[in-house]
Amino acid sequence: MKSYKKKRIYWFFGIITILLLLAFTIIFAGDTSETFPVREYYTYDKAIPLKDTLSLLKDTTDFKLYHLSYYSVHHKKVTGLLSLPKNATSPLPVVILMHGLGDHKKVDYVSYGNELFLKNGYAVLRIDFSGHGERKEDVYDFNLTGKYKHWSRNIISQTVFDLRRAVDFIETRDELDAQRIGYYGISLGGITGTIFCGIDNRIKVPIVALAGGQLNLLYEKEALTKEAKDFVSIIEPLNFVKQIAPRPLLMLNAKNDEIVPPLMSRLLFKAAEAPKEIIWYDAKHRDAPIDTIYGDGLNWFREYL
Repeated sequence: MKSYKKKRIYWFFGIITILLLLAFTIIFAGDTSETFPVREYYTYDKAIPLKDTLSLLKDTTDFKLYHLSYYSVHHKKVTGLLSLPKNATSPLPVVILMHGLGDHKKVDYVSYGNELFLKNGYAVLRIDFSGHGERKEDVYDFNLTGKYKHWSRNIISQTVFDLRRAVDFIETRDELDAQRIGYYGISLGGITGTIFCGIDNRIKVPIVALAGGQLNLLYEKEALTKEAKDFVSIIEPLNFVKQIAPRPLLMLNAKNDEIVPPLMSRLLFKAAEAPKEIIWYDAKHRDAPIDTIYGDGLNWFREYL
């Protein structure tokens, strides 16, 4: 009996220890590094010419499709597609639609969203992430903790600049309503979009799907170190999501996401300020119900954009 009680005491203290460690992680994991004003990192000279080109690819009874290119910060050429519906009146509300890691502007799940938004009267602008699609150059292992971590971080930060320049392009087009721009980003497009929308208040309605925050958790045992927090600071969604308010933020997440842990999604939603909403799907990252996820996004745009 004494032995049994002793084991119960050890078990009790073990549980207490685990709970304390969990509480410590939640409290201090929510702390992100802002040793310098990270928002200022994404300032740029808007006066530099875009040198944009727009060429017609397809002209149907329902829409026009253009190939787009323009120059971004660091003299990076950005490639994209602009779809314009014919069943709506100009100037058209615009949805910037972004793909995830390793994909491109014409990938199937992005094409699906493009068609849905187009049919409902929205112009759709899709661009390639830095180092993706037409912009693909040398490809390394994308890993924010590995030997290519600076290259990986630059993929995200450069794309934030590229998205800001995309809005500059929209402002030059008479057929597009620069006062009604929405954003829909999936996976890495959602993570990057959180940064972008927090910085650029020209985006009126942000939607981020299958995304999360607290990137320093990727460092596991070193997650709470100053080095880890400093490194991800300029691409940490938690450093930017609060600035989205008072614009309405919608988050779309998978309960069983194996790529972006649900904890990271919850931390991001918690850090955001109202108005905000999160919808959870009984799915994994790669089998999330595309029709439902886009349908919920469309409803959000209809209500707020």
